[in-house]
Amino acid sequence: MVTPTNKKSKAKTRARRANHDKVTLQNTLICDNCGADKQPHRACPSCGHYKGRIAVAVKAKAADTTSPTP
Repeated sequence: MVTPTNKKSKAKTRARRANHDKVTLQNTLICDNCGADKQPHRACPSCGHYKGRIAVAVKAKAADTTSPTP
């Protein structure tokens, strides 16, 4: 097996790694039913719709219990 004759510089190594070690944002779409952000090809996390039908039953959010009630 052939070994490298010269050492790769830090700049050369970092430039190569920068192409595939970068962090990218997720793609998001707008739900047709409720208008919330959702990932493509997945049911909406807020309403549970996918392709015009209910795909997942979504639990209702609990009421805020942090405020004191008299």
